Amino acid sequence: MAATVLGLTGAPPATAAPATSAPARATQAEVPAGVTAGVAVFDRTTGTFTERLNETMRFRSASVVKLLIALDYLRTRDPRTLSAADRTRLDSMLRSSDDNAAGYYWDLGGRRAIIDRTVAQLGLTDTANPPAGYEGYWGYVALSAADTVRIYRYILDTASAPVRDYVMGNLRQSTRCGTDGFDQQFGIAGSFERPRTVKQGWSGFGSSGGCTPKPPTTVPAAAERRSAPAQRSAAPRAAAGVDLTREALHTTGTVGAGDRTIVAVFTLHPDGTPYGTAYTAVNRLTRSLDVPGAARPSGTWFGTWGSGVNVRPRPTTVDSAPLTMLPAGVEVLVSCQKLGQEVTIPPYTNAWWAYLPQYGGYITNIYISSPGNQLPGVPVCSS
Repeated sequence: MAATVLGLTGAPPATAAPATSAPARATQAEVPAGVTAGVAVFDRTTGTFTERLNETMRFRSASVVKLLIALDYLRTRDPRTLSAADRTRLDSMLRSSDDNAAGYYWDLGGRRAIIDRTVAQLGLTDTANPPAGYEGYWGYVALSAADTVRIYRYILDTASAPVRDYVMGNLRQSTRCGTDGFDQQFGIAGSFERPRTVKQGWSGFGSSGGCTPKPPTTVPAAAERRSAPAQRSAAPRAAAGVDLTREALHTTGTVGAGDRTIVAVFTLHPDGTPYGTAYTAVNRLTRSLDVPGAARPSGTWFGTWGSGVNVRPRPTTVDSAPLTMLPAGVEVLVSCQKLGQEVTIPPYTNAWWAYLPQYGGYITNIYISSPGNQLPGVPVCSS
């Protein structure tokens, strides 16, 4: 079978209490080389932080700011009485990180006024508006891991029940793919089993996010705003100490029964880092954290190579339409493997397929970075 059938390119690489101070100990956070990270993990049961690393450092928020945009719009509205159009836009913004919906509400709420209001209402200390001249770019709002914990604590412990239930209910239904075609299954979503909620953020990675883009929510053209300028040369490199150009990938949300633990991980990556590489780095960092109440998925992590790697419901390309695609070069969790259709991508031929529980499907073992056709230490699927 030709490589174009699977759409693959590339070559294999070488093998609810008040917060108190955390106990005096070294953080467990394992930050990959070259990555700049800000981390805060707050256990709502004990009222303590279990992880704090550069927690007040400001990062450009990317799509994490959509939490504040939503809260500001709902400040004077009951989610139960929203119009169908509002519900569609807000659902898409919170679940699928819809940029057009964010642009619509950003303009509607007065842009910088949204941040002024939410900073005052939530008691945020590190959050700041986009730099002068870039007021239209909501993704340039500065956030810290510590302020993100405050945002979730406000939603869970202070906001009205209808607002809390609406926002958290949408975050529980986070989609695998954003409306811009980027895979959102990293960080919290890739490291912990449900129950969990997720609001992710990404910026600076171009257009290779793994998924096939979905049609965007329809909004007036004048309301559309990008999270960052289309050309890097058009943007300042930094503003008020916030890096605006390096690739940014953030994972935030809650983990465990009753939203026990709030997790906020903000990261910056060296210029030119591919999305799959950053995705893997954030997964490794998130998996290293002390997260009370978390259930971790079982399986073995392997690297992959190639781009456009299809995940299919069965170990064959015949009558097995792709469920999604992997970000190029991403690390994946494999729970079992089984014999299926023999695939040939010169110079490789392999009939073994790996099951990826977090994607609910199979990929051919050809594109897993491991010697031999059968993965070592991985059991054969029972069915």
